[in-house]
Amino acid sequence: MAWFYLVVSGLLETVWAAALSRSEGFTRPGASAVFGVALVLSMGGLALALRDLPVGTAYAIWVGIGAVGTALYGMAVLGEPATTARLLCLLAIVGGVAGLKFLH
Repeated sequence: MAWFYLVVSGLLETVWAAALSRSEGFTRPGASAVFGVALVLSMGGLALALRDLPVGTAYAIWVGIGAVGTALYGMAVLGEPATTARLLCLLAIVGGVAGLKFLH
């Protein structure tokens, strides 16, 4: 169950990062509320995962999922460039996250 919490928490990190961007410095109440709820749920899920997983592994995977998800969101929705170099770097992060999971 810890891995489930960790993956969902990583995905929620993408949600809160996207909402933070859309909140325009917390001037948009809806996006600001989504940010706050997603942040609390993301941290709560990470805390639950840490009951059974080592902090170094769990935190690196949580950040990796959030970073890759946020970067893909930026490319897909916000028009950020999806260059070969950027995609290869994201693939390297995914490989590192998968490696941590399988070496655990």
